[in-house]
Amino acid sequence: MALARRFPGALAMALARPFPGALAMALRAGGRGARLGSEPRDAGDSPRHRDLREALRKIIDKEINPFVDKWEEEGQFPAHKVFKILGQAGFLGVDKPTEYGGMGLDFSYNIAVAEELGNIRCGGIPMAIGVQAGMATPALTRFGSHELKKQFLIPTIAGDFVACLGISEPGAGSDVANTKACVCLSHDSGINDLLRTKVHDIKTTAVRKGDEYVINGAKMWITSGSQADWMCLLANTSEGPPHRNKSLMCLPMNLPGIHVAKKIDKLGMRSSDTAQIFFEDVRVPCKNVIGEEGKGFTYQMLQFQEERLWGVATALTQMETIIQETIEYTRQRKVFGQPVLHNQSVHFRLAELATELELLRSLLHRAVALYVEGNDVTKFASMAKLKAGRLTREVTDSCLQFWGGMGFTSEVLVSRFYRYV
Repeated sequence: MALARRFPGALAMALARPFPGALAMALRAGGRGARLGSEPRDAGDSPRHRDLREALRKIIDKEINPFVDKWEEEGQFPAHKVFKILGQAGFLGVDKPTEYGGMGLDFSYNIAVAEELGNIRCGGIPMAIGVQAGMATPALTRFGSHELKKQFLIPTIAGDFVACLGISEPGAGSDVANTKACVCLSHDSGINDLLRTKVHDIKTTAVRKGDEYVINGAKMWITSGSQADWMCLLANTSEGPPHRNKSLMCLPMNLPGIHVAKKIDKLGMRSSDTAQIFFEDVRVPCKNVIGEEGKGFTYQMLQFQEERLWGVATALTQMETIIQETIEYTRQRKVFGQPVLHNQSVHFRLAELATELELLRSLLHRAVALYVEGNDVTKFASMAKLKAGRLTREVTDSCLQFWGGMGFTSEVLVSRFYRYV
């Protein structure tokens, strides 16, 4: 009766089957990473999508995952080396024009890549790749001059340049409309940075003098900031209304007056270096402005839908892996003479989490399908981001409990992701 009240209909019947239970059997039958009802996905599951994911998975298994523990311990991964490998295979420009070295595919292929990047056994490297491929370059791709694209976009897609996005400052960063600052957009936690801090407190300025801008100020939480070759900079280039006084510009990181003060030591995302950067009378040519002066706010807001969907896709695979590894561990770990998995409360919780995961996946792929068709999916992208943020906390916290003492060590993946959220 209690089971029927909590899980109506077919789900209750499936969960009521004899142990090891319908969930464990379904996941075991599908192998590692299998999903309940593992049917083809509505957005992005064509043979070409699958081929793309398979090729990326080979790179992850050979060039990235064997070294993740070392990079996590060191607090930095070799971005130029990893990005060059990914760039040569085309994964840094999946939806970028072929004219500039991209694949010229639609956004659903970006999501396929993002989902596969979730198989990297840490969060910092997928986040840095997201900044490189989907946060520092969209405005440049859409609105930048041909000259700027040749100088910055082509080598970024090829993996020769590491890009960063400079937005946050100490106590400032997320309210793009009210920014009083000058430099732009970078973040340590991917798409969430703009939603975390207060841009109206930003003090960095870019003042036009002749055919140059002179930049002064400081940036905080800059992903890949210690290794970046250039920064996408959002600058207040006038004293006008907050929606019309900002400009995006490409800022080479080797210019005089740019000081990388320190690499920030973090609780999580350790393999992604995060820097604090100061600007002192940094001069950049006016031709480095992306698109029209004063349109920086508009350009930045246009890419938020893609950033949110990218982040959700990566998180999905990470959560899926954690649930699967927890099922496998609880099947092997015995308490009071039987596997932990054979306790109904454990089984029910894992079933709930797997169900929530699939519902989020459906929302993601619905949003992606609509977006590829040209629709505004701000609502769905925001919903998916909200749900993903909450579900990652639920999955990591709940699964960690089932690992017992092992969950308190740094040897298992669930404890690493528990620190992230």
